[in-house]
Amino acid sequence: MKIKQISVFLENKKGRLLEATEALAKADINIRALSIADTSEFGILRLIVQDPDKAKEVLEKNDFTVRVSDVIAVQVVDSPGGLASILKILNDNDINVEYIYAFIQKSGQKAVVVLKMEDLEKGIKALNEKGVILLTSQDILQL
Repeated sequence: MKIKQISVFLENKKGRLLEATEALAKADINIRALSIADTSEFGILRLIVQDPDKAKEVLEKNDFTVRVSDVIAVQVVDSPGGLASILKILNDNDINVEYIYAFIQKSGQKAVVVLKMEDLEKGIKALNEKGVILLTSQDILQL
């Protein structure tokens, strides 16, 4: 149930995000989900793509620093408290969430939340025990 995520370190300057996304586009790599966090000097672009190994190679050839890491994606009810229910399971099991990002396809249906945790295996186990639907890479690509 783990999903490979690409993290790209970007200088916080005009055009750098464009360069990264254009490099992926030219390599025919589609972005299925993304998040960006920034400071005054740099940003971290996190991506879920159909071919993380190819994306890493393409970005590195274009002078980006890239890391591949494991995350999970869970299906969450798109209503008040949906995210809180997932976070409560993790909290009750003493699992620290490092970061999350989410997206929906259509309002009122299911949302997808991508999570990075200190102990991914423990998180997967806790969520599975509570019947939370974990998505595979293939599930994300088909959205």
